[in-house]
Amino acid sequence: MTRQFLRRLAALLPVALGVVTLTFALIHLVPGDPVSAMLGDYAAPADVAQMRHDLKLDLPLWKQYGGFLAALAHGDLGQSISQREPVALLIREHYPATLELAGAGLAVAIMIALPLGIIAGADAGGPGDIAAMGFAILGISVPHIYLGPLLMILFSLDLGWLPLTGRGGFAHLVLPAVTMGTALAAILARMLRQSLVRIGSADYIRTARSKGLSERAALLRHGLRNALTPVITLIGLEAGGLLTGSIVTEMIFSWPGLGRLLMTAINNRDYPLVQGCVLTFALSYVVVNLITDLFYRAVDPRIRLG
Repeated sequence: MTRQFLRRLAALLPVALGVVTLTFALIHLVPGDPVSAMLGDYAAPADVAQMRHDLKLDLPLWKQYGGFLAALAHGDLGQSISQREPVALLIREHYPATLELAGAGLAVAIMIALPLGIIAGADAGGPGDIAAMGFAILGISVPHIYLGPLLMILFSLDLGWLPLTGRGGFAHLVLPAVTMGTALAAILARMLRQSLVRIGSADYIRTARSKGLSERAALLRHGLRNALTPVITLIGLEAGGLLTGSIVTEMIFSWPGLGRLLMTAINNRDYPLVQGCVLTFALSYVVVNLITDLFYRAVDPRIRLG
């Protein structure tokens, strides 16, 4: 297991290099000049040339790329062009807020999905199944960009129960977490329902029923753990997606996370900051998938890392 784990960690290096290379290429192809954005359209040509030289933007792209890789090998993500601070420092300041929001959204999704999936799977074709899957379809159909403002209007502006924007205590976290978690809850509930229905026809479930257990008790007592394996796979994939998907939610609720920082960096053509944010998102996604693989063994000991 240790060898397989180390192999997975080693696989992070080419992924990181690919992300850095692709991001570097794309951000330099986007129209716009960060120096003009900072100095304005009426800046003196000499000042523009001097700043481009100071930021090393007058070098050929291959030299800029080589310099970035050399600094990255020493753990240096460079300095933000627009904020004049180290990129690593800015990421450390904003990343905890994104992790907090993604974790809360995942918790909301699991708390909603497990009861819905169990109700639907234990009553396939019945009223509970229809009601639970109807809610799931509704959750998938409403995107974050609409659900977030609707929740803000209802619970903040009309009822005044929760704060409108910003990051503070638990109350500030509720609306963004619900916004992020609803769609994922619908996906997880449908997956759990399908898994329970499939396992309901297994031999060991029929054996449990023949020993006197009710169909629902046999399914939940003996089948639920096996039914969770594909759900955990989906949770691992979507948990990484929540980090990148938090960009829209952070913009809606003015949440001071990494996604909002990334959007600001893109608007300012801040190349080092964009590259640092994208690299952080990509590595987070891969690490979450690795943790998911390791967690499989706690659910099903028959699974081994391959």
